[in-house]
Formats: sequence, structure tokens, C-alpha cells
Amino acid sequence: MKLFDLSLKINGFPIKKAKSVLKAIQNEKDMSAYAKTKKQEIVSYHLNYNPFYKTFAKNANALDWNSIPIMTKRDLQQPLVNRLSEGFSKKNVYINKTSGSSGDPFIFAKDTFSHALTWAGFMDRYGWFDLDFNSSKQARFYGIPLNKTGYYKERTKDFLSNRYRFSVFDLSDSQFEKNLKKFESTQFDYINGYTSSIVQFAKFLQRKNIVLKHVCPTLKACIVTSEMLFEDDKKLLETYLGVPVINEYGAAELGLIAFENTNGEWMINNEDLFIEILAENNQVLPNGQEGRVVITSLYNKAHPFIRYDLGDMGKLSKLSTANKPILETLIGRTNDVVVLPSGKKAAGLTFYYVTKTVIEDGGNVKEFIIEQLEINTFKISYTSNELLSEQKIKDINKAIETYLESGLTIQFERKESLERSNRGKLKQFKSYL
Repeated sequence: MKLFDLSLKINGFPIKKAKSVLKAIQNEKDMSAYAKTKKQEIVSYHLNYNPFYKTFAKNANALDWNSIPIMTKRDLQQPLVNRLSEGFSKKNVYINKTSGSSGDPFIFAKDTFSHALTWAGFMDRYGWFDLDFNSSKQARFYGIPLNKTGYYKERTKDFLSNRYRFSVFDLSDSQFEKNLKKFESTQFDYINGYTSSIVQFAKFLQRKNIVLKHVCPTLKACIVTSEMLFEDDKKLLETYLGVPVINEYGAAELGLIAFENTNGEWMINNEDLFIEILAENNQVLPNGQEGRVVITSLYNKAHPFIRYDLGDMGKLSKLSTANKPILETLIGRTNDVVVLPSGKKAAGLTFYYVTKTVIEDGGNVKEFIIEQLEINTFKISYTSNELLSEQKIKDINKAIETYLESGLTIQFERKESLERSNRGKLKQFKSYL
């Protein structure tokens, strides 16, 4: 039984249709002409049916791509109902929150077909490595909500997706010993998860002089996501995991952006997304030049993501073509490992789950950064319409105690603006240790 496909279908996501449409797109001979048509169609749709986009892009002409304004995360920080297209409501769309890894969190929506197409794309790419969402067993290095509802929801999704979740909130050797035993007793097909957490596990294996493939012979591959993969770390992973390491680049609100193929090329998703690399003046840069990653979702009718500035920097390979776009480098998305007074370590993306506490649909908190000033002292700096309430601060402190440990000092400071890198990137977590 194709349990994963069935779960999507039951939840209203037409995966069979999405797979069929994806195959048709992949048979397109001229992807440049295809992209031009789909760009015009999605812009026209939102200009006609999305009140928010009509106002935002009031001078846009669907036939003139240069007239289409750049959209940022800040533009979308308002109640979701204001941003939905006509005919869509919270009851008939897929709703999620961005990770806040860039420091600009917000709630977004996708129509059911667009969401199904995203999953069809992931399934297609995993198939390059003989991995099947319906049958391949996944060792998952991700976070998990620790409140009862969120926890059991994720565990149910894990069951339907044939995966076992390892904690990224505890990266201690004692936890890694437990992880190792699980690999010894389980026929995992692949590893998937946060780069920094898997790197920490590989360093543990290095200290023990163990190759994971020898412990778990069924293991075929490791897919890393959400954080940058540095070349030295990739070599470490390949050596001590004993399998190919695949670089995945995605965003919650867009889905799969790029995926490394069997030849080591980082292939851009040109099927349901259109990706541009722009200079500071919003001009498209030639292949080989570094700039801002700006993306258009070609099928999401519920919510516009048109010329959407993701907050990352990257460049396309000089070998890229419309039919075979290749991402050469990606800059940003690197997260430090958190070291705590007890000696416990946790992934920097642990703070993703803390930030969910401060995200509000109304968009009160605009931006935030978290800094580790001392081993036991953290500072949360934020910009907002209003000061965080005492109750909200209590909730944040409670979340940090839940996900990290008790006895930490948390300072809060509301600011007019937050300091950005010289590339305009806002790093969510920074440690001064």
C-alpha cells in the first residue's frame, strides 16, 4: 500500500494529478517558453483575484516582467486572511509558518494542488537515488514540538511517512550512543535532516572510529537540508556515514528549490518555480555572478509568491540553461550549535521552535535575533509594533526551558531596527562563546 500517497489524498492533496502534471512539465522541450507562459498566467491570476496583490503590484503588467515588483517577507507580515485570493479561505488551503531562519517569520498558505505538486517534486528527486516516500525508511534528524498536540501530530506524520525521528535538541554522546543502537536494529534506507545535527553525529562516529554503513548496511544516502553544507563537513559525512551526501535546498513557503543530482550538480527546480538571481538594483545577473535569490511560485493560486526575495544569496553556474538550471553556490542559512551550562549541545535550529512562540498572525513581531552572550545568558532582540507582553515573555521563557534547559537567563530588548550583515542577511542565532 502506498501509505504516503494515501495520506496526501485523504488530506485533500491531489497527488495523482500532481504527478501527472509534473511529468508533462518535464516533457516540455522549451522550458524558457514554458516559464514565460506560466509567469504571465500566475501574475494575471493574482492581479485579477487577489486584493492584496492588486494593491501591492498596482503598476504591474503581466506581459512586462520588469514591471513586477520584488516582494519581501516584510510585505507579507499581516493577517493571512488579507493575503488570500478570492475563493480561498483558511478552510480550503494548506497553512504553515515559515521557519524564521532569516529572522522574518510569517504565516502562509498554498492551494491544495500547489502543495501536492511540491510533494510530487520531492518524490521525483528522491527517486534519483532509488528512494521511495512510500517504502524507504527514513532516519530523520529534525526538531519536534514538545506540546502534546504538536508532538503527536508529528509522530503520526512520521508513521505515515515511514520515518523515525532522532532528537536535535540533545546532541550529547549519550544520546548519540542511543542513536547508534537504533541504527544497529533498524533497516534505514536514508538519513534526512538538519546539516549541523547530522555533522555532530558524524563527529561522534569519527571519535568512535565507526562507519555507519557498516552498522546499518541498508543505508543508501544522506540528505541534508535547512542549513549550509560546507565541503569539509560533506567529506566528514561521506567518510563516517559511508553513503553519498545529497544537498537539498528548500523553503517551507515554496517547497523544493534545488536538489543535488547523482553527478553532484545542484539542480534547480524549474518545474513549479521560477528562480532569478538579482543585483541590489533588482536587475537580473548573468550566470556566474552572485546576488539575491528571488523566486516565483508558478502554481500557488491561494497566495502570491511572485518575485519573492527569500533572503538568501547565491549564484547560478555558468553552465546553466533554461532546460538545465544549476545552482553553483548558496550563501547563508548557517546556524551555530548551541552549547549550554550542563554541557548539552543542541542544533541552532532549536530556536525555530522557540520562535514559533513569538509568531503572531497579526505580525506584531517583525524581526528578531537571538544571541548567546555567555554560557547561560541569551539575548532576544526584536522589532515589533508593540512591546512583548509579560505573558508572551513567560511563554518564550517556558519554551526555552522546555527545548533547552532550565536556569538560563533570557534578556529581551525591543529595537527600532536590527543589525544586518553586509549582504543584508539577518542571522537569527549568533554565539559569542
